[in-house]
Amino acid sequence: MTTFRRRAAEWRSPFLRRATLWVPQWFPKVAVFNVPQEAAMAFPHLQQPSFLLASLKADSVNKPFAQRCQDLVKVIEDFPAKELHAIFPWLVESIFGSLDGVLVGWNLRCLQGRVSPVEYSIAMEFLDPGGPMMKLVYKLQAEDYKFDFPVSYLPGPVKASIQERVLPDSPLYHNKVQFPPTGGLGLNLALNPFEYYMFFFALSLITQKPLPGTLHIRTSDCAYFILVDRYLSWFLPTEGSVLPALSSSPGGPNPSPAPRTPTMPFASYGLHHTSLLKRHISHQTSVNADPASHEIWRSETLLQVFVEMWLHHYSLEMYQKMQSPHAKESFTPTEEHVLVVRLLLKHLHAFSNSLKPEQVSPSTHSHATSPLEEFKRAAVPRFVQQKLYLFLQHCFGHWPLDASFRAVLEMWLSYLQPWRYAPEKQAQSSDCQARCVSERWAPFVQENLLMYTKLFVGFLSRALRTDLVSPKNALMVFRVAKVFAQPNLAEMIQKGEQLFLEPELVIPHRQHRLFTAPTFTGSFLSSWPPAVTDASFKVKSHVYSLEGQDCKYTPMFGPEVRTLVLRLAQLITQAKQTAKSISDQCGESTAGRPFLSWLGFCSTDTNGSYAANDLDEMGQDSVRKTDEYLEKALEYLCQMFRLSEAQLTQLTLALGTTQDENGKKQLPDCVVGEDGLILTPLGRYQIINGLRRFDIEYQGDSELQPIRSYEIASLVRVLFRLSSAINRRFAGPMAALCSRADFLGSFCRYHLTEPGLADRHLLSPVARGCAARRPRGPRLSLRFLGSYRTLLSLLLAFFVASLFCIGPLPCALLLVLGYLLYAVAMTLLTERSKLHHL
Repeated sequence: MTTFRRRAAEWRSPFLRRATLWVPQWFPKVAVFNVPQEAAMAFPHLQQPSFLLASLKADSVNKPFAQRCQDLVKVIEDFPAKELHAIFPWLVESIFGSLDGVLVGWNLRCLQGRVSPVEYSIAMEFLDPGGPMMKLVYKLQAEDYKFDFPVSYLPGPVKASIQERVLPDSPLYHNKVQFPPTGGLGLNLALNPFEYYMFFFALSLITQKPLPGTLHIRTSDCAYFILVDRYLSWFLPTEGSVLPALSSSPGGPNPSPAPRTPTMPFASYGLHHTSLLKRHISHQTSVNADPASHEIWRSETLLQVFVEMWLHHYSLEMYQKMQSPHAKESFTPTEEHVLVVRLLLKHLHAFSNSLKPEQVSPSTHSHATSPLEEFKRAAVPRFVQQKLYLFLQHCFGHWPLDASFRAVLEMWLSYLQPWRYAPEKQAQSSDCQARCVSERWAPFVQENLLMYTKLFVGFLSRALRTDLVSPKNALMVFRVAKVFAQPNLAEMIQKGEQLFLEPELVIPHRQHRLFTAPTFTGSFLSSWPPAVTDASFKVKSHVYSLEGQDCKYTPMFGPEVRTLVLRLAQLITQAKQTAKSISDQCGESTAGRPFLSWLGFCSTDTNGSYAANDLDEMGQDSVRKTDEYLEKALEYLCQMFRLSEAQLTQLTLALGTTQDENGKKQLPDCVVGEDGLILTPLGRYQIINGLRRFDIEYQGDSELQPIRSYEIASLVRVLFRLSSAINRRFAGPMAALCSRADFLGSFCRYHLTEPGLADRHLLSPVARGCAARRPRGPRLSLRFLGSYRTLLSLLLAFFVASLFCIGPLPCALLLVLGYLLYAVAMTLLTERSKLHHL
């Protein structure tokens, strides 16, 4: 902040001068020298802040970005809250853009330090949690100003709930709904300045669409992403027990008011669930005894706003409806959205794990525990768990089957591994690859059972529909298998499933959207029921709160999931064989190409190559990576589900994945119908994933096939017209020559008939009918002269001949003579092979 203060001190605010110039002619001159304060007191009906707002709006168009920020710093320091509150909504919208996405604002999602270092530095310093903008927020917060936020821009489930006069479950919305006056339109939330600022900041991730040409910007380098990280580090500190102190002015008091109780009643919406802070304060005799009691509300508000705006786009009822294949998606997250949510989850794990060891256990909780420590304990299960689960379920079921799913996958895996963000992780040696998951994390695994089990089944269903030959898809399978194969994790998951599936004497009541430990007297002290019953109650409460009381749970280590794992293991084996086959084919096509084909004398492959996946473009290195990923993934799956080599071999043989004696893959699985081969569902799956394929070849008229990249388009068209004219003019003589039984007839048939036409196997019944209706006689084809290789070979031959003092005409005669000798030899070999077959 020293930069802004220094610049502001060296420069006299133009707003004060401009306000002086804009004073009406009849305004007393004595008031000109102190317009913001004296005019407001002497003439309140003039609404002096409108001059300030008009000046700021004019400067937003006429002044450069750096100077506008300097002006704003001076305005925030010099003007009182009464006048600043009129410009606050406009300023927030000008920074983060409008809620309808029309106004872009500062475009923080595309602002990068390496592209625009000056603008980036100024924006980050201005919006820093300890910067001028947040100082303005606290200045207004101290005066208890409220700002209207339209309910129509809230996430779908929240908007629908409020419009139906049902109170949302989050305390964030309690006592804030403002009903429209008579004749008014729409519902609004009455938010304090901090809430209003954070609402706009969080929603700008969703409402603002990326500008054209900014699709390849790295999200982690953008100003918005880094600001999210700074806000999380400031308001959810992982070190210390008290949040950083803030002051509105140097040497001034610290404005850290606890949220005041709004005057707008909300009783008609249902019962009011008090926030974590209010619940804590109600049990304390003196709030002032703990400095953090006045600061925790900002942490709780920040987390609730981020979770509500980024995750609460699906309710349990909406999620159940989305299981229908005909359901229409209500909200589709972007990859950038997912990356920001992952940043939030990683920081929340670090925030929750920063509790001291003696504070982790609920049995040690007492009224002496600080609000921040209590908030650390309850942040994830209370505010995040359910909404994140529904968000992940939607992504797993509706995200495209491509490599962009990696962002969702890493977000999920980050949530599943809180031990990666624990303080003791740094003390462990980095060279120890097989670190055992400590029993300390067993409660987390059990209380998030569906995050592990049901989402793992969802990932299996995706993996079975993707091309595992692709290195990116193989990497995703490897990542999931590696995480779940960590020592002791599978045992923890099995223990959690046993706790959920075990019968109970008393069925626990469903904990609606709130996971808490039982509060009945003596639950932790009495010898009956035992501790395992309490753990079973927690697991059941978790499952029922996320899936409903009548959910059908599929055990992760049960027979159904085991069958899916065996199918995945079999497909991994097939993918490894396919990758090796593609690699071998690429090597053969390059090394086995005859030299005469480069000279244009041998027929080129006019059917093209089969591109099953991205291995064809990325080469041998990708084949090696794919093989490594799949090999390790298969090893991890065998460890988790105790699969034996005999089981894998038996499945592979049963599904016909072995290669034939020629080393080529079999045809896709088909059945014979009236019109030929018909693909089965297994055959379609094999083609989609590149496991098997048909040998595709061009079966139409070779003269009419598309012009290739190695041909000159205009020359090919001219040669086609010339050969067509010759064929029409001399059709009869050519047919007579080809019908002769002597050597001349064989020589003409070799050049004037398409080789192998009679022996070509037509796979398509449609092509078979067309071929029957389209008999082809002898004809001359000059298309080979339109090839770049043919012309280059001829030019090379003439150049070599010139080195030996051979002119163009003798060289042409030598080429014709050489080709005649080659054609005679090929004619004799062709006739001999025909006699041999007869």
